[in-house]
Amino acid sequence: MHSDDIQNDDCFALRQASRHISKLYERHLSEAGITPAQFSMLAMLGRCSTLTMAELAHAMVMDRTTIVRLLKPLLRRGFVASPAKGQSNRRLRFVLTADGRAKLDEAAAHWAVAQASFERSFGQQQAAYLRSELFRMTGDVSDR
Repeated sequence: MHSDDIQNDDCFALRQASRHISKLYERHLSEAGITPAQFSMLAMLGRCSTLTMAELAHAMVMDRTTIVRLLKPLLRRGFVASPAKGQSNRRLRFVLTADGRAKLDEAAAHWAVAQASFERSFGQQQAAYLRSELFRMTGDVSDR
């Protein structure tokens, strides 16, 4: 059923909110020379010692081609490495390099400013609740 009432369009509301929040993080993370998606990738690799392409795709709820596009500039800039050559792309492992750790540390300060700005404008408790609900939703979706 089609509805002309934009107020009832969950997809539109989520995409609009995502773009709005992404702009805030983009503005701050650009000072460190990376995008929010690159920051998330570096942070994910910073939390785990090594991840395969499939594990990255699952954790970030992205398809393989999007992960490849995201990894290419990080590999080129030396922030991420794939130490085991000769493996299939599906089993290829990626690690955060020392330069990647330094970039992540630099960017984390800019991320913290963006995070604080969002929480000030939206409310700290509301932001925590929103995160919880969004992680619950993506957890439900990624397990299907």
